[in-house]
Amino acid sequence: MNKDVPVDTLGETANYVAWVSEEPDGESVWHLELGSVTLHFFREEWEELRRLVQLASRGNAR
Repeated sequence: MNKDVPVDTLGETANYVAWVSEEPDGESVWHLELGSVTLHFFREEWEELRRLVQLASRGNAR
């Protein structure tokens, strides 16, 4: 994680971490560190991913 911008850890396991940062331009960016891969999401993308995970966890993605 970049310590130059404010960050808030949303959740962490042994191998993964989700966190949000407030960028210098004031925009929030959500990050998923999945092992050696980090994905970055703007608000709309993060909300869509959350909906997808909720649907998938219920087993009815349609």
